[in-house]
Amino acid sequence: MQTKSFSIGIDIGGTNTTFGMVNTRGEILDQGRLHTPDYPTPETFVDALQELILPKIKEKGLERFSGIGIGAPNANYYSGEIALAPNLPWKGTIPLRSLMQDAFQLPVTITNDAKATAIGEMTYGAAKGMKDFIMITLGTGIGSGFVSNGQLIYGHDGFAGELGHTIAIRGGRLCGCGRNGCLETYSSATGIVKTAIEWLNTRPHPQQRLPAEWLFSLYQSKGKVSSSEIHSAALAGDPLAIEIFDFTGKILGQALADAVAITSPQAIFIFGGLAKAGDFIITPAKLYMEQNLLGIYKNKIELIPSGLSERDAAILGSSALAWG
Repeated sequence: MQTKSFSIGIDIGGTNTTFGMVNTRGEILDQGRLHTPDYPTPETFVDALQELILPKIKEKGLERFSGIGIGAPNANYYSGEIALAPNLPWKGTIPLRSLMQDAFQLPVTITNDAKATAIGEMTYGAAKGMKDFIMITLGTGIGSGFVSNGQLIYGHDGFAGELGHTIAIRGGRLCGCGRNGCLETYSSATGIVKTAIEWLNTRPHPQQRLPAEWLFSLYQSKGKVSSSEIHSAALAGDPLAIEIFDFTGKILGQALADAVAITSPQAIFIFGGLAKAGDFIITPAKLYMEQNLLGIYKNKIELIPSGLSERDAAILGSSALAWG
């Protein structure tokens, strides 16, 4: 029986760190943020968090807190360390869990941000009560978390569940990880922009441009295009933008069909900036997933948007780690 009333959720990003106090109903009672690069060492960063958060904990009573959950890039659940995170200002391996436990005298759990979101979905979101599901975050890259038999899968080293770095197209686009053809180079917000630019540079400009066909003109005038602009073009009926979303969803759906064969989830939840495109990404992803599923899995898996609000998901996901 849960005897604690509150947890602290902290989401560490390369630009901002957000934190909040959360109750058992998933309500954020107090929150704040830090500008991560302002702190040149992990120790000064932890000192700043302590100064902001510890008085609020003491006000409620230390004994009423289950602990602190932290989502961060390259965070390892087992070791409690952040190792070689390229977007954070601190180099090398950071013993974050031990630093935080010393500062707050509370249990601390850390994992990467995508896995924290999966725990948040299971604790507070649409996956509440589910024991088998996959969480996909479509942002600048692709993050993922696999929950099986009610447990998040970490693997022997804490790094399991990297769907974004499975190979979607052999010999395909160069990925930031150094390999070629990773899923995130096609089906992330960055990936859809790469597809758009490739197609805009290789396809002829329409001779008779319909009113909605403005993606070509937008790219020619600015020399660039964003994922949100591709979405706006699709909403306006631009056929090229709609085709780009179909291609992006196709690559994603094929990868999801492979993932289903490994964990047989009840549902797959889609979260992140690109997920805001709604049916433009979810409908083709569902279509191509079903087309590529092994027969025993067909028509069994829901593909649905996350039940967490984007504004609160990072804090809620991190705070949920502390209830474990």
